[in-house]
Amino acid sequence: MHVGIAGNIGAGKTTLTRLLAKSFGWEPHYEETDTNPYLISFYEDMERWSFNLQVYFLNTRFRQIMDIREKKKTVIQDRTIYEDAYIFAANLHDMNLMSTRDFNNYISLFELMTSFIQAPDLLIYLKADVSTLVSNIQKRGRKYEESIRIDYLNSLNKKYEDWINTYKSGKLLIIDVNKIDFENNPADLASIIEKINAQINGLF
Repeated sequence: MHVGIAGNIGAGKTTLTRLLAKSFGWEPHYEETDTNPYLISFYEDMERWSFNLQVYFLNTRFRQIMDIREKKKTVIQDRTIYEDAYIFAANLHDMNLMSTRDFNNYISLFELMTSFIQAPDLLIYLKADVSTLVSNIQKRGRKYEESIRIDYLNSLNKKYEDWINTYKSGKLLIIDVNKIDFENNPADLASIIEKINAQINGLF
């Protein structure tokens, strides 16, 4: 089984991936940030590095999915390949931070790759207000994220809402993280686990 966790920057995807992997005994697949050769450059100059960054993410996530399907284990993935195209690349194009030429090239590559894969069996979307995102980003203190703009996070949130509202590719669980603390409050984590169990039982 393939479980994907979706959500904006700072929504808590990596933390929840780790906690659920431990609780269910699933194999976690994390987003590559520390080893990403484009991320720091991107936040310094989004227009220059947007295409390079998105192609890097697309490539690494496609390889993750191929690995997931080959292993035949239950895997939980920190961010999905669909977010790369429908959220991040599309938003960069809308904000004139990626040219139409590069965006069309990117989408063509994305469509080819996704023709070979399946959507997650269960998608967990972490819904968060921009104020929650900013608070979480500040708490984790990644230097390269200090320059993230509020309007950028706002635009991403709108893209996420539009995508989730039309998502029909598989089971979907929406978790509003604005008023819960699943990292430090066991009751909040237990509530999420209970909801996931209900969804999983409906998969078989």
